[in-house]
Amino acid sequence: MRCALFAIAMTAAISPAGAAEPYLDDRSTPEALIKSLYNAVSRGEYARAWSYFGKKPVQSFEAYAEGYADTASVRVIVGIASEHDAGDTIHYYVPVAIEASTGDGSNYQVYGGCYELTLANPQLQGEDFTPLQIAGASLSPSSGGMQHALPDTCDDIGAPDRSVLYERRAVALFHQVFGYCEVPPDTLMEDALTTHVARFRYTGAAGPEDAEDERHIYQFLCNRGAYNESHVYIMGDEHGEMKVLGFATPELDIRYEDAEHAKVESVDVIGYRAETELVNSFFDPNTLTIASHARWRGVGDASSTGLWLLRDGEFTLVRYEVDASYDGEINPETVLDYYSAP
Repeated sequence: MRCALFAIAMTAAISPAGAAEPYLDDRSTPEALIKSLYNAVSRGEYARAWSYFGKKPVQSFEAYAEGYADTASVRVIVGIASEHDAGDTIHYYVPVAIEASTGDGSNYQVYGGCYELTLANPQLQGEDFTPLQIAGASLSPSSGGMQHALPDTCDDIGAPDRSVLYERRAVALFHQVFGYCEVPPDTLMEDALTTHVARFRYTGAAGPEDAEDERHIYQFLCNRGAYNESHVYIMGDEHGEMKVLGFATPELDIRYEDAEHAKVESVDVIGYRAETELVNSFFDPNTLTIASHARWRGVGDASSTGLWLLRDGEFTLVRYEVDASYDGEINPETVLDYYSAP
């Protein structure tokens, strides 16, 4: 598909110029670039927005900036991009829905359509490198809401495989956040990633006839030692939005009766921390739980075990046990227990 760049793509800003919105300049994915485009407009950084276009939308930068003069605000939804690899160039097609308001904000219009982006093969480029850029757009007014206006796909060949696209997003986020994990990137997909789809109903759902929601759970191997291995988790919602999971974990004050730490005097919870790494963990799709079991030494007589339950789309700590005695025996004590089956 080759999309012509219509003027409406120029007149849809996402918020008043100069609005206090965190700076975002990200070309790592087609979706991120489109979000960066509107971020630049919302901050009044029109030169940055202009730079994302390989094929300019209007004749001059001045005309481009002037096109946003009457825009009050805009909301944007970015769909799932599809791609075609032409050998020397990759073409991406990104569904977009926009709700733009003008003047005092009382008048608004919804638009839906597609952006086309291109990336010339980085390995074949020369000294004047050209990054991912916008090649065109086609947006049209819609009489419905934003979800109605958002195309399912911008690919003429067919709808993209969402599971594959979601996984690519999760892998990209893993590399961005967890650079310290000692997993070779070229073996990640084959050896270090486990994926699950978790389906659940929100608390208060009327009955089984209510539609299920889903979360995509991505478990990545992070580090591996003699008797422990650690994992990190990324979760995506039904729209493919990804986030790194942090797990509430008790901070313990452990007192011993002897120097060998064989007899425990007391175990007290003195607070909680958010941990991104879980040791010897796994996700159970039947109970919607993630369990971990960290061995403090190889024989396994001292350890900690946690259980986190997927409840209303988020993971909550519901049980934690600790075996703090180095006595050669497996005798854990329950520190907290709020667990109940979903």
